[in-house]
Formats: sequence, structure tokens, C-alpha cells
Amino acid sequence: MKVMVVGGGGREHAIIKKIKESNKVSEIFALPGNGGIAQDATCVDIGAKDIDAIVEFAVKTQIDFAVVAPDDPLVLGCVDALNEKGIKTFGPNKAAAIIEGSKVFSKNLMKKYNIPTAQYEVFTDMNAALKYLDTAPIPTVVKADGLALGKGVIIAQTREEAKNAVKSMMEDKVFGESGSSVVIEEFLTGPEVSVLSFTDGETLIPMVSSMDHKRALDNDMGLNTGGMGTVAPNPYYTEEVAKECMEKIFIPTMEAMNKEGRSFSGCLYFGLMLTSDGPKVIEYNCRFGDPETQVVLPLLESDLLEIMLHISDKTLKDADVRFSNGSACCVVMASNGYPGKYETGYEITIPTDKNIYVAGAKLADGKLLTGGGRVLGVTETAPNLKEAIDKAYATVKEVSFANAYYRSDIGAKALKALN
Repeated sequence: MKVMVVGGGGREHAIIKKIKESNKVSEIFALPGNGGIAQDATCVDIGAKDIDAIVEFAVKTQIDFAVVAPDDPLVLGCVDALNEKGIKTFGPNKAAAIIEGSKVFSKNLMKKYNIPTAQYEVFTDMNAALKYLDTAPIPTVVKADGLALGKGVIIAQTREEAKNAVKSMMEDKVFGESGSSVVIEEFLTGPEVSVLSFTDGETLIPMVSSMDHKRALDNDMGLNTGGMGTVAPNPYYTEEVAKECMEKIFIPTMEAMNKEGRSFSGCLYFGLMLTSDGPKVIEYNCRFGDPETQVVLPLLESDLLEIMLHISDKTLKDADVRFSNGSACCVVMASNGYPGKYETGYEITIPTDKNIYVAGAKLADGKLLTGGGRVLGVTETAPNLKEAIDKAYATVKEVSFANAYYRSDIGAKALKALN
């Protein structure tokens, strides 16, 4: 089979490496891919949001199966456009991708179907939002309605901070039209858990849970990033919690989308907070998380492409979905200064026999050079979490590029929870 993967980051590299293990695959194309992905797939210089060019390439190349990985093309209707041309695709259609594309939609969905989440208010008028903040409980969470590269959520510790967040979104349009509506919600506390799930709209199978590390610096200090590392499984996500999530959150969400005429097919991501009142949804994503994918897929023992084909055929109930009982750790190596200003263009040396997922790098004269904030993710698996973390940090020392920066405490919180 000729397979096409839309996207060009570390998540896509992890998906491509896993699909490559399938004996059904003859060729893999990445649109646009990156310098590291070029080792595992043919990269084609077509942007992930250029839907017309993606469809044209798929038809011309006679692609048998497509995987649309990032949020933007999903929300823009890339799956619909490919399906119209008869190309089987993994990922939700535009109607279902709204679960991530609009926070207002997802909050209202949860309220309507009694899915546990933080209390919230929606505002389309800035002055009304500012007035509400005069009396709202602090800290509070301010969210831009639409997609904002994972940066549209501000946890405000003071009223002033909350009001500045609203003004920057609604008045200064820092996230463009994504900030024309805002959600202001209750600040929840408790351990966070990410759970990716396979679903065809009829069956839902959760993958291994994971724990992300969003802050740029050790001890969860510094600015919010796209994620500086992950571990799986998440020790806070016990069998008991998993059962409760399945009954109160996962299945009800799948059924709610069906009732709304927006049946979800693909990878549905649940961002959860385990509060003293039980698990609650912080956010939904309509795709594999990044960098959660980089620890979840290495633990998948069955054929990812087979599972994806079952999902597109609505036969997930017949699929073989097995995960190992081991653990995984991914340490993200970034350009120093990320998520602020940073320099790129430095040569990267990578050991060839290791599981390294390249996110921001380009090829020039046969050399791999840094080309982004998050450059790559180093993932290792082991029978237990301590070993996986130790192995990942040992491999980090084998990778080199000028200006490299990484956190030294990925997984420390998880180990503490285990002990």
C-alpha cells in the first residue's frame, strides 16, 4: 500500500516509524515531513494546510491510505476532501473535528450531556468578559475559542492577569479570529492525565495513559510550551480511574458526538484532571497529541496501520489492539530560548540505532540542521519507568547540536507518585 501522512513534526515521525513496521506498506509519503522524517519516508513539499495540493498529490500518486495528523487540516476538512476523491483516510471529518476546533462547542457539548468538566462562561463581548472577571474566583483559566498552536490557554493568578489575557485575545487578536470568543472557566487542581483513544464512532479503545511536561524549565517552571517531554503510563491513572473515565467520559463523549450528527472517527484525545470530585475533562483534541504520541506508540505491540484501516472501515471492534506492560519516556531536546526567541541552523548528530523522533530540522547538503523550537524527542522503553527514564537520558547524551536545551526532570513527578 502507498500511505500518505499529512504533517511534519515529531508526532508525525512517530506515526510514520510505527506504520513502517507494517508488512502492508510499500511506500510512505510525508507532506511536508522534515529533515529527520526523510530517513523514513519520501518528503513532499506541500504544507499541511494546503488542502487542494494535498488532494491533488494523493490522486496523482494513487495513494491507497492517508493519515491526517495535525489539528489545522482536520478542522479545515482535509479528510472530507480526500474522502470525496475515494481515498480512505484516518482522522475525523470537519464536522467532528470541531470538538477541538471550538472550545465553546466542546464545553457546551459536555454541559448538554453531563460529561464532567470545569464550570465556565462563554463571552463574545470583551466588556462583558472584563465585568465578569471583577467577581470571578481567582485563579481562573482564560481560553481562546479556536486553534492557537496549543498556546491559547492562560492560567491567570490575578484579576489583572485574567483581564490582560482577555484583552490580548479579544482586542489585540494575538490568536487572530480564534480569540473572537473566549471561555473563562473554573481553575481545577489535581494530577493531569492524557489519554489518546482509537474510535470509529461505534467502538472506543483507550491507549496507554501518559503524563506531559508543559513548562519550559525544570520543576514545572518557566513558560508554557508545546511539551518538553512525556512518560507512559501515567501512575495516577489507576484501573479504578480508567473504569470511571470509560463510563463517565469516554463512551458518553463518543455517544454525544453521534447524537449531534458529528460521529467521530480517528484518534480522540482526552486531556483530564483528576480532581477531588473525580476525573474531569480539561480539553479534547481531535488527533494524536504531541509529544504524547512519542511514548504511546512505541508501547503499541499491534500493527498501527491495521488498526487505522479497521477504523476507516468502521470495524474497530474486530481489530487487534495490544500494548506492552512496559514504560516509555520521551525527552524533548529544544533550541535554547524556546518558546521565546531562538537560533537555528546548527548541525545535529544522532545515533542511528535509537528511537529518535525529529520535529524541527531540515536537510541541507546532506546534513541535518536544527530548524525549529522543539528539535527532536528521544524516546526509550523499558520494563519499568525508572529504567525508561535512565535510558532516555543516556541516549540524550549521544545526541548533539549547538544551543541544545532539555529539561532534566522528565518523569520525576511520576516516579514520586509510584513510590
